[in-house]
Amino acid sequence: MTDHHHHDHGEGSALSDTALRVRALETLLVEKGYVDPAALDELIDTYENKIGPRNGAAVVAKAWVDEEYRQRLLSDATAAIAELDFTGRQGEHMIAVENTPQTHNMVVCTLCSCYPWPVLGLPPVWYKSPPYRSRVVIDPRGVLADFGQSVPETTEVRVWDSTAEVRYLVIPERPKGTDGWSAEKLALLVTRNSMIGTGMALNPDELET
Repeated sequence: MTDHHHHDHGEGSALSDTALRVRALETLLVEKGYVDPAALDELIDTYENKIGPRNGAAVVAKAWVDEEYRQRLLSDATAAIAELDFTGRQGEHMIAVENTPQTHNMVVCTLCSCYPWPVLGLPPVWYKSPPYRSRVVIDPRGVLADFGQSVPETTEVRVWDSTAEVRYLVIPERPKGTDGWSAEKLALLVTRNSMIGTGMALNPDELET
């Protein structure tokens, strides 16, 4: 069963104009010699794959070990995330949705690329691509398969459509075999894709040694 949640994006499409202006400014700075393209690529990679997702991982891990925090996160994600000092543009209005054996959540932005930067960093290229934005709504299980994931047929798949006003954070299921782990260690299991819903948290044996 798939449940779609669509919203009016309002001025969300204006983000594409902003992105174009940013790209134009980036090109100009590179041409003028003010910015090293390699350094810029490294900076983008850092925010996309390291710093940003680590913020979200800390949020998820705290929710796994602190039941009171988990309840606050589910009832008012914006305030709960701010408790950890993760705030800023694109994260003003957050909603946390929790994966369970009965429900698997996925996030998309069908009209542009709305994304919770304060907790996930920069959006991956595939998140902004038209194929993902259109197909995940129609065939979420197929998209999961493309990412090497599957959920039982008895599990409901819900697709949440981000807007210019609201961003979503998926709380993945806590992996088995992690009883007694600290929040810091648990955070290592939380991947960016698991917080979008196109992946799962790592199992303990998948951690790099």
